[in-house]
Amino acid sequence: MTNILQAIKPIGRVLASLSFVLILALSSRAQTALKISGEVTNPLTLQAADLKAMPHIDLIAKDRDSKEHRYSGIPLSALLKQAGVTLGDELRGKNLMKVAVVKAADGYEVLFALPELDPDFATRTIVLADQVDGVPLPQGVGPYRVVVPDEKKPARWIREVKSIDVRFVK
Repeated sequence: MTNILQAIKPIGRVLASLSFVLILALSSRAQTALKISGEVTNPLTLQAADLKAMPHIDLIAKDRDSKEHRYSGIPLSALLKQAGVTLGDELRGKNLMKVAVVKAADGYEVLFALPELDPDFATRTIVLADQVDGVPLPQGVGPYRVVVPDEKKPARWIREVKSIDVRFVK
């Protein structure tokens, strides 16, 4: 009996380790909050349900694979407006020195000048996508990804978005 228990013990440790890894993976996937902070009047922490309930738009854009895909998401301008970011008629003078820094789970960051995101200034709509071709973004890309239509290089198509920080540039 002792030999059997000794033989099973390593298997139990392996199963415990695998369970722990699975729990970590699921909990990191479940942490889908988006934080908007910085030069805002209403700092936000939006949960997945909050974002899902917001009005979405669809757009067609070519991804890194040079194929067209249909993305569904929330215009970044709508998210920033909800956080009280200076947009529209107030986006003038020193406010034109504000940027939105979008940060991914892995620490990658990209920058957008506020006029790029404001429909009063820009002709394209940049979105925080949560779906591609009718399905949720895959792990490693989602749950949220910024999609910048008609950009020559998709370097600012940041994946696994976790936060947006609005700052003055000096």
